[in-house]
Amino acid sequence: MTLMLVWTFYNAYMPLILGGFVESRAIRGMIMGLDNLLAVLLIPMIGAWSDNVDTKLGKRLPFIAVGMPIAALFFILIPYGASISFWTLITIDIIFLLAMTIFRAPVIALMPDHTPTEKRSSANGVINFMGGIGAIISLFGLSLLYDWDRSYPFLAAGLLLLLTFLLLFFTVDRNPPFGGQIASESEEAKISHSFLSDVQHLIKPQYRGQLFILLAIFVYFIGYTGVEALFTVYAVEYLNMKESAAGLTLGFFSLAFLLFAIPAGLMGNKWGKLPLMSIGLILQPLFFLSIPLLPILMTHFPALNEALLLQIILFIGGITWALVNVQAYPLVADLGGKDKIGFFTGLYYLFSMAAAIVAPSILGLMMDLFTHPALFYSSAISFVIAYYLLKKGSRFLQQEDAASRPPSV
Repeated sequence: MTLMLVWTFYNAYMPLILGGFVESRAIRGMIMGLDNLLAVLLIPMIGAWSDNVDTKLGKRLPFIAVGMPIAALFFILIPYGASISFWTLITIDIIFLLAMTIFRAPVIALMPDHTPTEKRSSANGVINFMGGIGAIISLFGLSLLYDWDRSYPFLAAGLLLLLTFLLLFFTVDRNPPFGGQIASESEEAKISHSFLSDVQHLIKPQYRGQLFILLAIFVYFIGYTGVEALFTVYAVEYLNMKESAAGLTLGFFSLAFLLFAIPAGLMGNKWGKLPLMSIGLILQPLFFLSIPLLPILMTHFPALNEALLLQIILFIGGITWALVNVQAYPLVADLGGKDKIGFFTGLYYLFSMAAAIVAPSILGLMMDLFTHPALFYSSAISFVIAYYLLKKGSRFLQQEDAASRPPSV
């Protein structure tokens, strides 16, 4: 809940804070993306490292104990850095993101550590439900604090992150039942070498299914993270909304995700992760394509409430996003078996955060070149491409599964 609260507020308002120094949406997007570069390089290795360590605090908690308090402190400092200078803001921002990187994969890997494979979709639905609560608090609550004083929401979110650390420290099972066996060698260099070796396996023919699924996640996260990072810019600069109203409007997307996260997880358990993701990837671009049409609709029907229509579209879009996102991580966690949970957790974040590097700059450039509505057109295209990649990956996995079965007598 707290992680989603922090990331939602950061992604919604950091581009607006950067707007005080940089006018170009492409450059603002590039700054947002470059901040994630080191995180992309480190998260998979840290995920694999946490599979192999053996301490009195267990496998995941040491990383949480280092990263979470530092992240909380530097998140609180972001608005103060912005009041000093651009480079002070960037320095604080990078330290915050690096601290988040340290514990990101280990804290997410706690769920499969404690959950059998057949229950992971519904468990991830619960996780996403709590994340949705965090996003709602962020966009409906912290956005109002932003109007009073820009530092208040950062302070509140940072303190909640510290409280979360204390709760985890005293409640996490040090020896969870589904975490797999601890490897005999745990030196960082060996883990790094193992990770690089395993990544190379993804380009081999027998791993085509896993690779295409990860590529699908990369592509649709370009569409999602680009909209998440630049929606408030679109709303403030193109629709002339107040900053807090833009954040509140985006909150309807998160509200729908919150309400539908657990049902989507249950549906994934019943009908399968891949079919639910495919349906979501088909529907999502339809809703994004309708958003730029609203100003045109208003010219013909001026009595309509544009903000309300936008909120309705985002609410429905949040439901379809739940079909995609709730299934994605359990699907990836299942790809490598329980001894590779941390590694594939790292890969999930490698591909999703690699998208976070390029998405804001690419979609921001589209906005610079083709005006603000290009944000949603570009995002819709990414979901269509992701659907193709997911279907291709699922076919490869079916072929590999058929080839591995013993012949029938």
